[in-house]
Amino acid sequence: MERLKEKVLLLLREQSGTYFKTKDIARKLGIREEREYQELRQLLHRLVHDREINRGRHQRFGKAMGKSRMIGRMEVTRKGFGVVRTEEPKPREIYVNSRFLGTALDGDLVAVSLLARAWSPNREGREQRLEGEIVEVLERGRRTITGRLERSKNFHFVVPDDPKIARDIYVSREHLQGAHRGDKVVISLEPWRSEHLNPEGKVVEVLGPAGKVDVEVLSVARLFELPTHFPSDVLRETKGIPVAISPDEYHHRLDLRELTCFTIDPEDAKDFDDAISLTAGSDGTCELGVHIADVSHYVEENSALDREACRRGTSVYLVNEVIPMLPEKLSNDICSLKPHVDRLTYSVLMNIDKEGVVRDYRIEKSVINSKKRFTYEEVQRILDTGKGEFSAVLKEMHRLSQLLLRKRLREGGIDFETVETKFRFDKEGYPQEIIKKIRMDSHRLIEEFMLLANQTVARHIGGLRKGDHRRPFIYRVHDLPDPERIRDLANFVARFGYKLHVDGVSAKAIQKLVESVKGTPEEYLINDVAIRSMAKAIYSEKNIGHFGLGFRYYTHFTSPIRRYPDLVVHRLLCEYSRGMSSERKAELARRLPEICEQSSEMERRAIEAERESVKVMQVEYMKRHLGDQFKAIISGVTNFGLFVELAELLVEGLVRVRDMEDDYYVYDEKSYALVGRHTRKRYRLGDEVWVQVVRVDPEEREIDFVLVE
Repeated sequence: MERLKEKVLLLLREQSGTYFKTKDIARKLGIREEREYQELRQLLHRLVHDREINRGRHQRFGKAMGKSRMIGRMEVTRKGFGVVRTEEPKPREIYVNSRFLGTALDGDLVAVSLLARAWSPNREGREQRLEGEIVEVLERGRRTITGRLERSKNFHFVVPDDPKIARDIYVSREHLQGAHRGDKVVISLEPWRSEHLNPEGKVVEVLGPAGKVDVEVLSVARLFELPTHFPSDVLRETKGIPVAISPDEYHHRLDLRELTCFTIDPEDAKDFDDAISLTAGSDGTCELGVHIADVSHYVEENSALDREACRRGTSVYLVNEVIPMLPEKLSNDICSLKPHVDRLTYSVLMNIDKEGVVRDYRIEKSVINSKKRFTYEEVQRILDTGKGEFSAVLKEMHRLSQLLLRKRLREGGIDFETVETKFRFDKEGYPQEIIKKIRMDSHRLIEEFMLLANQTVARHIGGLRKGDHRRPFIYRVHDLPDPERIRDLANFVARFGYKLHVDGVSAKAIQKLVESVKGTPEEYLINDVAIRSMAKAIYSEKNIGHFGLGFRYYTHFTSPIRRYPDLVVHRLLCEYSRGMSSERKAELARRLPEICEQSSEMERRAIEAERESVKVMQVEYMKRHLGDQFKAIISGVTNFGLFVELAELLVEGLVRVRDMEDDYYVYDEKSYALVGRHTRKRYRLGDEVWVQVVRVDPEEREIDFVLVE
């Protein structure tokens, strides 16, 4: 072992600044046997523990830094300073002043050297804060950068779309690839070693004129490095998948083709993951069936399809297009639970009593034949009128879903009332109308059934019986909220006259707040702020429960067409049902943390991309409403202006102090208000106002308003 240790330390010293996966180190050291490989794994973890080497993200290992140096991923804030989040030897946040960023950019893996201890006051007194200086960029977080090409007298440069990248990027004439001034382009960054010079890059793709709506949406996909094409080996593999189900496959599955089941999805959906069924029992119980597309039957582990699905992590739903996790042949055809065709599924059949408790269940590979493709609107009409196809079973499903919702809230779940928007487009693809997506009982019906199926599957694996060994699995977890954020939330809602007790805050206290704001003008604003105050739900191999739902066990099982963790959960269910060797469990224990981290990261990226694409369309829509007036609510107050959100369109913009010409306004931080010095007029958080659109900037994605009487 000592000889192996010397080889590892020598390799990492010679490759200082580079981080390797275990398999890469094994290959470089000529390790091929499984026994030697396991010894290497144990050694690496011991060296990390002894702080002789460092462990970065995705289980990569590199040379140890000095005691005053740490390694982490850097995030640049909109104010220009950096925050480096480290993992080893324990999670830390290190503040980096903009003067000390060096050549590091947002998302880079960096080595940071700690400065002398600094102190920063907070409400409770004085609290220690680490500050540092970037001394080395170990790995670029971005391969490409999008931006607008501009030209000065002597050279071309790109102004990045992402405000977190504060430096313009020079592009020489020979690397323009035919781009012209004003074009939106994608560039690759050249090696950048001197902070005294601007970075340089090469144009790798010309998207089109900046400000044009389709170009701006495409630039969102490029900004977040979303893959818009499948590699050739994935397409070849997909082409070889037969459309028809093999006759032998029917013999290995529970045949549910005669069962009355159907799908309920948005009007514009093309992939149908889930179907539902409900059968009444004679004793007041019922059997709820949740039938999920069996994607794992078609996507084999470690195949080209599987590796690409893992890389993507999730389907991304931009405002006018979908970037799918799986090729269309699978997502929209073979795996999609279309009506009146046989489809392979994984079914969770739950026997539920009168109190909404699952008394028994079965989880089986099955084959179904969906009897109907419903939209949410169609189901809602049937629930409202009592008339329509399958009205009797839908009425019973609605009753059950309401029972499950009440039970979940009683047991500590939170039911945030959020609102989303959708767009109606003209023939050219420009937004004609912004429509609020109202959450209906038909939505809740599907939500509650999917939550119950996910919970049942997680408890099936995680709820260990006596004598069972721990089984590696993927959980969907949601940590307790940070007390400081809850205090901020309590102060925020107090401005509207609501109370939130912050000492040992519970999910029930937050749910009480949610119920108290229902039907008020500030409902969606407070719900949005409350959601941001929560920890982010992530995937993890360690089950810590789900605070927001109030579940001890929870996973994602119900959407394998569009989420990679669900696909893995299907595989694990199948493997555990057949029995799993200790070697396989050890392999999964190594792999699942990386899958969880990758999936959580890609989910975060997808959410940000979807929000940004919505912003593009909102700005495009508002271009056509320059001069128009709207009712709005003040959603934020700063020393430079009022952030307002249009009540019906959910579009946010800024009323600048410089445009409030009727008085000289002073910022009252304690009461979240701007106060006129002479008139004493107050504009407070949550106030309703009327505003007029005066400026729309598609490239900066900004909207300016002025107040009107």
